[in-house]
Amino acid sequence: MPREFSRLDRIGDQIQKELSQLIMREVKDPRVGMVTVNAVRVSKDLGYADIYVSLLSTEELTEESGEVQDSLKVLRNASGFLRGQLGRAMKLRVIPQLRFHFDTLQGQSRHIDSLIDQAVGKKPAVRQDDDNDQES
Repeated sequence: MPREFSRLDRIGDQIQKELSQLIMREVKDPRVGMVTVNAVRVSKDLGYADIYVSLLSTEELTEESGEVQDSLKVLRNASGFLRGQLGRAMKLRVIPQLRFHFDTLQGQSRHIDSLIDQAVGKKPAVRQDDDNDQES
């Protein structure tokens, strides 16, 4: 039986889709780099929506990085504008307040991956059979 998605999940997915397009098209500030909206969590009363974003960059970014702080500041300042645009795009009675957060999941996954590589090495997880074994 397929899992039922709650209304809050569907609203969060729609907000994520709309916000990613709005940030790409409407936010013209050069301090905002290539922003990806990774997840949106909406409170039960639709009062707040926590938006988790990451930045495309060549270096490893943390929450304390200057580039991250600048981008979050711009997004927080533009949250009123983005909320208004969301209200026009979505047919909801209440549009939640937008709270932007830096998503640290990518950095954590890279760290875990490097720890696994250190422990196991670069050898494949599944043993490769030789051609001789297949012929037998």
